[in-house]
Amino acid sequence: MAQAKIHAKMNESACSKFSRTLSMADRSGRLLESLDQLEMRVEALRDAASAMEQERESILEMIQSVQNSQEMRNICPGEREELNLTANRLMGRTLSVEISIGTIRNLQQEEALQKATSIIDEIVKKLLSDMEGARQQLLALHAACVTEAPPVPIDQKFQAIVISCALEDQKKIKTRLETLVRNTENAEKNIKIMDHQKLEDTKANGGH
Repeated sequence: MAQAKIHAKMNESACSKFSRTLSMADRSGRLLESLDQLEMRVEALRDAASAMEQERESILEMIQSVQNSQEMRNICPGEREELNLTANRLMGRTLSVEISIGTIRNLQQEEALQKATSIIDEIVKKLLSDMEGARQQLLALHAACVTEAPPVPIDQKFQAIVISCALEDQKKIKTRLETLVRNTENAEKNIKIMDHQKLEDTKANGGH
């Protein structure tokens, strides 16, 4: 009789332990599912912030493009001043929007980002003295960041550095280079237009 009670107690304990284990696994599964859903929301939040950051840069670039456009030069000084005041106001309001997206990097990725940034900064410094040469260098750097075969030579050294960067940094480097290339092309067009206008004015004044 006593032995039967002992066996019953052991079975009860085993069942209780088994039930508790299942319950813990169930709770763990639910918590894991919640964390998975939160991870998706975190990534969506970062993507949205990144899109806002790109939109901010795009707006700033468009404002500068309007200010430096040929149309702006062709209007009377009074209207140009008024439009520039509006553009500066929009620029200020856009700059007041601050978006910060932190990127987790290991030591190798941190060093790679610093090297890539330094290379781009050095080329940017050359834009004023040799715009065409600097533009060709920027194109070679940009070619190192794209997957499709580019029509220009690739800077292999820069490509190796970019590959060592964090994925988010790779995207930002590519975007920065695209903006720089686009700005240099626009600047070259404006210079050619101004030079052509100067030539036309000289002809109109009888070559003097």
